[in-house]
Amino acid sequence: MTLSSGTRIGSYEILGPLGVGGMGEVYRARDSRLGREVAIKVLPAEVATSHDRLARFEREARTVAGLNHPNIVVLHTVEDVDGVRFLTMELVEGQSLDREVTAGPLAIPRVLEFAIALADALDVWAAQRYPNGSFATAIHAQRRSAMGAPDRPVWAPSSHSCRAARR
Repeated sequence: MTLSSGTRIGSYEILGPLGVGGMGEVYRARDSRLGREVAIKVLPAEVATSHDRLARFEREARTVAGLNHPNIVVLHTVEDVDGVRFLTMELVEGQSLDREVTAGPLAIPRVLEFAIALADALDVWAAQRYPNGSFATAIHAQRRSAMGAPDRPVWAPSSHSCRAARR
């Protein structure tokens, strides 16, 4: 569902497009109730009408809503207005990573900056999803079943995290 500037969905006015991905189209919008700009991700019909895909989307939304980290976007709401399913989230200003990468090779310090930010966010997610520290075990089990053979864990949170490595 492509929306144009000025379109209203509930209390949100679409200001313009931000991007398109596999799980929907993202727009800059104005929240008239709270007087702020937000990002709105509108689910395509094939996601919104598929029980399995919608369940996955809602599960991911619950996971993100439970996280609090500067490198993880804040999820505000998951809504359904007149059959249009969407979520609202923090609007993050700046250039998207895909534009920065396609502009040319990144300098090593910039790559490391992205890698550390991503690892920090992943550490928070893993700690919430695997509170007993079993993230490496889960990765190990997934890789073993996908590859049909044992393999060593790729990454472990807590003492082996980027935060610990930066000290």
